[in-house]
Amino acid sequence: MSMNFSPRRTFLRHSISFAPLFCLPGLMAESLSLTPRQTEGPFYPDKMPLDTDNDLIILNNSLTPAVGTVAYLTGVVTDIKGKPLRNTLVEIWQVDNNGVYLHSKGGSRAKLDSNFQGYGRFLTDSKGKYFFRTLKPSPYSGRTPHIHMSVSAKGQKKFTTQCYVKGEPRNQTDFILKRVKDPKARESLIVPFAPVKGSKVGEVTARFDIVLGWTPES
Repeated sequence: MSMNFSPRRTFLRHSISFAPLFCLPGLMAESLSLTPRQTEGPFYPDKMPLDTDNDLIILNNSLTPAVGTVAYLTGVVTDIKGKPLRNTLVEIWQVDNNGVYLHSKGGSRAKLDSNFQGYGRFLTDSKGKYFFRTLKPSPYSGRTPHIHMSVSAKGQKKFTTQCYVKGEPRNQTDFILKRVKDPKARESLIVPFAPVKGSKVGEVTARFDIVLGWTPES
């Protein structure tokens, strides 16, 4: 689980300190609810890419980016009392802009965007923060757009869930999302992918906080 970053993308390693993405007004004052667990699904990578860092847009030192809307996915991982869970491994995997997974059976290999990493991972910092640069998720047959996520740490059972796009009509009929019966819990999985102010290429940003029933590291 190497966390090496190329010099070209060193900025990604430090971007979690970017204040606008991590303002936490009222976090400790609110009564937090556990993030609903969801299925890992059948398309967790069966073969890891050579590059597994938190920038899914550029592979290693390639100059050719993946096709699609660039999204900055950020958030914090905490326990139910709002205490940060540091040094937890956050993993994400999703389809490319053509609706194809990295998994060998996750769609037509002819349509696979070979410039999209498809999977990434990041260790949370002392404040439980994580950061990814990826694509705004695209739909594929039978599913609303989503990003698969997992969180794991030594001595804890791996947690998996999925992040959805607010305002997406397919959310109303998605069979996986509908399994979360509690409306408040279901809504906690759906977040805005808002335009990045000043972006000339249409980038978006989303914040997805994860609340777990784990005991924080001492």
